[in-house]
Amino acid sequence: MHYGGWVGFLFFCSLSLYAVEPPKTEIRAVWLTTVYGLDWPKKTATTAQETEDQKKELLHILDRLEEAHFNMVFMQVRLRGDLIYPSKIEPFSRVFTGKTNQKPGYDPLQFVLDECHKRGMECHAWFVTYPLGTEQGVRLQGNHSVVKKHAKLVKKHQGEWYLDPGMPETTDYILSLVRELVASYDIDGLHLDYVRYPDQAKTFADKALYNRYGKGMDLADWRRANINRLVTRVYDEVKRMKPWVQVSSSPLGKYNRIERVPNAGWTAYESVFQDPKQWMAEGKQDMIVPMMYYLHDNFFPFVDNWADNCNGRLVVPGLGAYRMEEKEGGWTVNDITDQIDYSRYYGGAGCAFFRCEHVMNNPKLYKDLKDAYYTYPAQLPPLTWLNDRVPDAPEEVKVEKVEDQLRISWQKPATEEEELTYTLYYSLSDSIDYSSAKQILATGIRSTELYLPISANQQQGYLFSITSSTRYHIESQPSRESYYFLTEYVK
Repeated sequence: MHYGGWVGFLFFCSLSLYAVEPPKTEIRAVWLTTVYGLDWPKKTATTAQETEDQKKELLHILDRLEEAHFNMVFMQVRLRGDLIYPSKIEPFSRVFTGKTNQKPGYDPLQFVLDECHKRGMECHAWFVTYPLGTEQGVRLQGNHSVVKKHAKLVKKHQGEWYLDPGMPETTDYILSLVRELVASYDIDGLHLDYVRYPDQAKTFADKALYNRYGKGMDLADWRRANINRLVTRVYDEVKRMKPWVQVSSSPLGKYNRIERVPNAGWTAYESVFQDPKQWMAEGKQDMIVPMMYYLHDNFFPFVDNWADNCNGRLVVPGLGAYRMEEKEGGWTVNDITDQIDYSRYYGGAGCAFFRCEHVMNNPKLYKDLKDAYYTYPAQLPPLTWLNDRVPDAPEEVKVEKVEDQLRISWQKPATEEEELTYTLYYSLSDSIDYSSAKQILATGIRSTELYLPISANQQQGYLFSITSSTRYHIESQPSRESYYFLTEYVK
């Protein structure tokens, strides 16, 4: 992980990327934004037909992500003190119906979870921690708002409302929401956003709290300790409840003002009092997804910095796909793909894109991802620090032709009680290279059968094998290989 390797990396990038096989294991994520309906839903729904249209809109998004072999969705579930699922603590977001606390006739979070899992994708609950919104937004929430119900925990800063990190009870309140969410839904991860002090934090009005709780600490250290307390308690509580649920966060893209970039500007440690290196060092994060929405010298050295300090945890650079809009910077597709290349080359566990719409609506970026960078499905990285037990392989793999499809079925290992996912490997030769992404036909499968459409125009032999994976992404040995020879023409 050394910036001095940049010259070698340039040579690497000069090769035809279409000839470079993508990694077999990596995270390919998007942030799917619900606040203001930015990614989904684009329209509120007040009738049954509008509700169905709203759901179909989400299915279209997930289908396109599946086609491009994405494998993780950060689904925004807490927006600004409101939620996209029914809760006893906070109101339902008005983004679905146009009215605060009016439910849309279905559970959006459960719907997204189910549909992600059908497509072999993980769904991580993207949870905005401290911000509560503008004065107007809070007013629209009325008596349901956190500002009304918990006035002692909030502060107004730069025209917006926030939960105050310096109040010990704030952590208790956020933990109550986390417990409810994790207990109620089979999420794959909890993704903390805005787990920091607000912009222009120097003017944040917490002097009285600092005098009460600072205990002689420097103000900056006290503020970092407040954030650290939340991160630690959330992590420990999630692991107590469901140890397989991954805990991650999206800190600012630059940790601190490193020697190679002394004028780094806005940083996590100095500007907003985040200390994600400490979170990783203490084992209180499974994945860091820094918001690295910068170019060149403000991107590459900081990838090194994150990777060098990850303590074996996953570093997934967040890429600013929105910066390709002219008003946001006018980046080129190559600006984004160079960042993918560098992250792969220097220790990133994958990439995440902010935000979903800017991937979907940019034809060239989407095509480059689908046809070159994410050509084949990818498995998710193993979470060995949580649990490294290797499961047994699937049993009784069968392949049969059913009308114009091949049905591949298998049985869950009799020795395995916990939930598993499966990866289907295939080859057109007499052997399977299990280290190659090219040999993966599908992964993240949650059922024990898969139907494949047959579009062959000649006789063809197929070799199939299945592996099991735990919720910690630990993969079994392959099942016994099963050979099938297609002897019929299919038009």
